[in-house]
Amino acid sequence: MLDIPLIISIAFIGTTVLTFWLFWKSSRFCKPVLWVSIVWLMLHGILAFSGFYQNLEARPPRITLTLGPSILFIVLLFSFEKGRSWIGQLNLKWLTLLHIIRVPVELILYALFVQKVIPELMTFTGRNWDILAGITAPLVYYFGYVQGTLGRKFILFWNVLCLSLLLNIVVNALLSTPLPFQQFAFEQPNRALFYFPFIWLPAYVVPVVLLSHVIEIYRAMKTP
Repeated sequence: MLDIPLIISIAFIGTTVLTFWLFWKSSRFCKPVLWVSIVWLMLHGILAFSGFYQNLEARPPRITLTLGPSILFIVLLFSFEKGRSWIGQLNLKWLTLLHIIRVPVELILYALFVQKVIPELMTFTGRNWDILAGITAPLVYYFGYVQGTLGRKFILFWNVLCLSLLLNIVVNALLSTPLPFQQFAFEQPNRALFYFPFIWLPAYVVPVVLLSHVIEIYRAMKTP
């Protein structure tokens, strides 16, 4: 276990639950989303709690078992007609509002930096500007979907921009981990994500945010 205040872990668990609930609501409370999410969260939670991800000598790096399968799932989702049909039924309003979770995530990352378990470059005082997506998400939700004053092109641009912010921090986080491909933060590497409950960031929160952007971009591009 990480030697950090319990409140930080509790806050992240709450943020993960909020991510799940917003995504589940955007799926119109689809039962497969409920059960797949629960099983996936439990699996990675148990593995992290048991110390599975803390074995940094394993090859390939075990952290790849978090984001890797999720990316494969997203590719397969878009590859089949049933997957694309399900994508078309998701509520874009709630998918957009889901991005508000990026604000508490960034605050928690800053707290982890203060506790010296992740590097500063993973925070909004370093190279991570992902908090901007969380701050602007309610505005895009309200003016884009409630008032309808933001056009399709603006919503598409916002999603592409926020997706680039997400990819930026994902790359920096991976290259800051104490693994053979580490490039940054050798004095204070990214250690927190190997532990429960922070393993849920690469295993669940990031994939859900990534999927939300990809779906919104896909549907915006299909709309005349």
